[in-house]
Amino acid sequence: MSHAAGIGSLGYLGFKVKDPAAWDSFATGVLGLMPGEAAGRYRLDDLAWRIAVEAGDDDDLAFIGFEVAGAAELEAVRERLAESGVAVGNGAPHLLAERGVLGLIRCRDPDGLAVEVFYGPTLRTEAPFASPAGVAGFVTGEQGLGHVVLSTKDMASARTFYQDLLGFRLSDIIRMQPTPQFGFDLEFFHCNARHHTLALMPVPLLKRLHHFMVQVATLDAVGFALERATAAGAPITASLGRHTNDQMVSFYSRTPAGFDVEFGQGAIEVDEATWRVSRHDRPSSWGHTRPTH
Repeated sequence: MSHAAGIGSLGYLGFKVKDPAAWDSFATGVLGLMPGEAAGRYRLDDLAWRIAVEAGDDDDLAFIGFEVAGAAELEAVRERLAESGVAVGNGAPHLLAERGVLGLIRCRDPDGLAVEVFYGPTLRTEAPFASPAGVAGFVTGEQGLGHVVLSTKDMASARTFYQDLLGFRLSDIIRMQPTPQFGFDLEFFHCNARHHTLALMPVPLLKRLHHFMVQVATLDAVGFALERATAAGAPITASLGRHTNDQMVSFYSRTPAGFDVEFGQGAIEVDEATWRVSRHDRPSSWGHTRPTH
């Protein structure tokens, strides 16, 4: 999992939402996540939890957790952050217990998001993952939970934090041109074989989180999720389509908190030995049509 003592994977996400009950039915009934032992916790795999949902007014990402391989890797990340002037706090015993991890440090990224780096998550291999919606499983393991796309007010500072301090590597960029007058580069970063664990959008949005992504193994699993989302009345914000860069086939749905979730399969993977950075002019080869109404 270690790469120059950088981040190994996206470990967990914490959301603050106005309607936890609506989120619960969406997470279990549409996404097919398994309820964890504690209320507001959800499983995607053998980990005791991957997503935490708490009541709050933000309807946004509250904290993000990145996993490293062990104590030495955690210390290396801490040193790099501290040497660069980032205020780093240790995980208090109650926080370690709450997260169910062996070690944890906490800081904030340049946009103020709480970033946790941890090792030693709690596994529940004695209680295998079982989706209430019949999802066979999610693609996690060394690739972690999935990916997040974050908006930032200061791309240079965000890039320095995630790339130089946490060790993410650039995969590629997509030139986004929403209007003839306005365009920007969406930058995609990997920390393992997943094409991107993080993407940074240099556009201040109302929410810090644009979307998070979960991945399944088959196209049928995506199709069944699309049908569940439609049946539940969840807005489909992008139809089934294939991305140009990671080549994932996916759809997007709006969560009850107002940010999106991408549900997909079939992404290409990064081989560090042969990967080369590239650029794209369109986000999708086909599909991913936005609703016009």
